Amino acid sequence: MSDVAQAFSFRRVGAMVLRYWYLLRSSFARLIELIYWPAVQMLMWGFLQTYLAGQGSRYAQAGGVLVGAVMLWDILFRGQLGFSISFLEEMYARNLGNLMISPLRAYEFVAALMIMSIVRLTIGIVPVTLMAIAFFGFNLWALGLALAAFFANLMLTGWAVGIFVSGLVLRNGLGAETFAWSIMFLFLPLTCVYYPVAVLPPWLQTAAWLLPPTYVFEGMRALLIDHTFRADLMVQAFALNIVLFSLAVFAFLALLASARRNGSLMQTGE
Repeated sequence: MSDVAQAFSFRRVGAMVLRYWYLLRSSFARLIELIYWPAVQMLMWGFLQTYLAGQGSRYAQAGGVLVGAVMLWDILFRGQLGFSISFLEEMYARNLGNLMISPLRAYEFVAALMIMSIVRLTIGIVPVTLMAIAFFGFNLWALGLALAAFFANLMLTGWAVGIFVSGLVLRNGLGAETFAWSIMFLFLPLTCVYYPVAVLPPWLQTAAWLLPPTYVFEGMRALLIDHTFRADLMVQAFALNIVLFSLAVFAFLALLASARRNGSLMQTGE
């Protein structure tokens, strides 16, 4: 990633995406893994929703709110994980040194990882949405333009977290790899995926409203339960995402510079 000034190259980004695509399609196990966990979670929560609906729960009867929540959570989690896994594969292959001396710029590398996260997410989420229709009659695609707003905000958050985690791994080596797999679960209770923000204690509600996904999940419940699209929530989520994404990029560049100064770019072990 030379420091020599040069224009953004779509060819270099495309080459990196092609590299990750060849790696992904060459492994049947990798492709199955993309579908396996989202499908298991969707079925588990879907059957729980069916049970609760049979017990007269208005919440569970409201338009597949639990199934919708778990699929939106998978967009957030898999968006971040898809970014981080592609980065980690460079660490496993000890290929970062080769990338560093190539013309590839840091922002082109990040752009390729972002594109690849969408590719990996698409492979995993599309079959699961079809399964949700077949098993529970819930059609995520029927959310229309609201789904586009939900998706954009969740992906921005996932990318921001993925960029930050990649910086940590760059600086600290594979000893920090665990953050790639676990950091998003810190968001799970605070972003109120399966329950309204009002359930939280007042002091935790303040923290929850600082996280962009909270607005998405509240917006999803408003749409499915009250049949109202809350555009105001989406705008607030987007504004917070811009701040979060900017901070993540700043942290990544700072961690990358620190890794260069300390010579840890070539030491990718633990």
